[in-house]
Amino acid sequence: MTSVCFYFEVHQPMRLNRFSVFNIGKTKSPYDYFDNHLNEKIFHKVATKCYLPTNNLLLDLIDQYDKKFRISYSLTGTFVEYCQKHIPELIESFKNLVGTGAVDLIEETYFHSLSGLYDDLTEFEDQVRLHNAMVKDLFHIQPQVFRNTEAIYDNRIAQKVSEMGYKGIITEGAKKILDWRSPNYLYKSCNADIKVLLRNYMLSDDIGFRFSAKGWVGFPLTADKYTSWMAQNQGDLINLFMDYETFGEHHWEDTGIFDFLRHLPENVLNHEHMDFVTVREAINRYDARGTLDVPWAISWADEDRDVSTWLGNDMQRACFQELQQLGHHIKQKENPDKLDAWRKLQTSDHLYYISTKGFEDGAVHSYFSHYDNPYDGFINYMNILQDFKHNMSQEK
Repeated sequence: MTSVCFYFEVHQPMRLNRFSVFNIGKTKSPYDYFDNHLNEKIFHKVATKCYLPTNNLLLDLIDQYDKKFRISYSLTGTFVEYCQKHIPELIESFKNLVGTGAVDLIEETYFHSLSGLYDDLTEFEDQVRLHNAMVKDLFHIQPQVFRNTEAIYDNRIAQKVSEMGYKGIITEGAKKILDWRSPNYLYKSCNADIKVLLRNYMLSDDIGFRFSAKGWVGFPLTADKYTSWMAQNQGDLINLFMDYETFGEHHWEDTGIFDFLRHLPENVLNHEHMDFVTVREAINRYDARGTLDVPWAISWADEDRDVSTWLGNDMQRACFQELQQLGHHIKQKENPDKLDAWRKLQTSDHLYYISTKGFEDGAVHSYFSHYDNPYDGFINYMNILQDFKHNMSQEK
């Protein structure tokens, strides 16, 4: 049996206001840093094009195939806050999906942050617990599988996540850690009692990135063609992990992406040796086939599959250092609003916008960024950090 494990990341960042150096020292609230108008506008657009129609389609498919079509989600805390503030019925839609019993939820850091890369993992643990409390409160689920921000993973993170009680962790099936081995099996961390689910990036990116690329050799991608590719794969588990915005936002409805998704379960289930599993079912059903030693952090981002997406240039590293140092002062003050705002500033997207990578990686970064260029993003973000630091220094 070969199982297909569909997992979707559902995330929206709190984008920042334009913040000049002349604004430093003039803010009245740390929430002034966030562009509420832009954020609401983008959220409504993506909800209309992606979240609501895709949820409805998947709910229908789960019912149509008698719960044999099974999927998993990670919902970031910032995404849930958008839902609660702007479209509460979207949360109800996810509750309906979870209520089918065919949908599992995955743990992550509440703020989709890079806290797993901090020298001290205390903040990382705090954010995981915040996320866990949110999932339990809204969905009454205790996740067993953890997925760090953008699938960032190394031995240190695996050990910490295992210590926190999780049975599985998700990351990229990068060649640099697999060498000749296949991502279509479960593995085990070399230094922790935790199973590792590896994303099949070739098959995942066929949908996530290449689906509407007319110059691609696989275009047009139909459900039967795609299923025939999966059926030829050997192994226990084909992990298809991607952004949820793939459906309707990254690939618009007129590309046929919803028709593709609508016919995929039927084509998979027509193969006697294939079925669908959630991430929880995957780690419970299959044994690990080997160990992984990952001393340096990897991720699912860009061609490099490392953390250079967020920490690859001097501007990003300077911001990352300022961000960490700011946290030490904020936690001493015990101010809930400032702590919350600082954590929203940790969201990985802010450093992603400052990447100066070129070629295809750079084009993807530009697509997501609301800045004219990475340098504008750096100046804006650093000005905000300096204002935050200034305000903290004025407190007695």
